[in-house]
Amino acid sequence: MRSITRAALTAVAVIPTSLAAPAFASAADAGEVAFAFTASGSTVTNTITNDSGTPLDCMTGLAPAPGGVLPPVAEVIANGQTLGTSGRVQPGVTTQTVTEIPDGTYVVLASCSTDGLATMWVSDYPGIADHLAPLPVTAYPVQQASPVVTVPATLPAFGSS
Repeated sequence: MRSITRAALTAVAVIPTSLAAPAFASAADAGEVAFAFTASGSTVTNTITNDSGTPLDCMTGLAPAPGGVLPPVAEVIANGQTLGTSGRVQPGVTTQTVTEIPDGTYVVLASCSTDGLATMWVSDYPGIADHLAPLPVTAYPVQQASPVVTVPATLPAFGSS
């Protein structure tokens, strides 16, 4: 059975599997990272603003949102994100793009963490604070909430067979 710590980290998926790394003191604050999500066609983009002054490991992921409804955070944690992208984000503004998303409805989640897993920022999600509280890190919900996006089906052109 997975521990709540591992399940929470799976949900925010940016955290490298360095859970055993010690948490170092951090002077970071909640406002140092911001996310801005957009969706177009079969693509979701997250514009990440990193004002922490240090490179971060970030992840933008999607999990199913059946019926276009934000699923309970416990379900997202248990099932993880099915699609996503991750990478190192330097200070400044960077985008992460998830492409070729199959038709459906999804919740978009994002997270960033410092080296050594001392501090992390997670897109706001109802109930996420309860799952982050037991982690041995300083965790901040980012004001940009996790949205539900719908990736539309491709319709045939008029007059085509």
